[in-house]
Amino acid sequence: MKLPTDREILEAIYKRYYPAFGAFAKEGVDTRSTKVYVPVDLHAIAESFEVDGDIIFGRLYYYLEDKYGYKRDDGSRVHFFAAFEIPGERHCIHFPMLSSVLASLQEEYSRQQWTRWLSIASIFVAGVALGISVWKAFGSTGMV
Repeated sequence: MKLPTDREILEAIYKRYYPAFGAFAKEGVDTRSTKVYVPVDLHAIAESFEVDGDIIFGRLYYYLEDKYGYKRDDGSRVHFFAAFEIPGERHCIHFPMLSSVLASLQEEYSRQQWTRWLSIASIFVAGVALGISVWKAFGSTGMV
């Protein structure tokens, strides 16, 4: 079973919860206590990847929160992912920060894809050049 990457997890969260983020306070009724922290259903995200919900929780809480959450100068903490005890908002993600992190991960993935395809193309060109060299060395003299 293939584990989802950070990029895949964050893309799934972004696609699923962007409408809720954008709808905050537009209809005159706030469905959550803050715009930037969007509640996420980790079990639903986990089901989409066919993994246990604790795998997704662990990646967000123990790894990505540590990597992207930070302390302000006044000592307060800005969470990337937070486990609040607010009813209906137990697991929340800092959506604007998620957008920035996801954009960086997508850019890195795109760069890796270009590198991979250029490497494959160079291997192909090298193979063709080797074939031509072998053909010229042996094919034209009838030694093949």
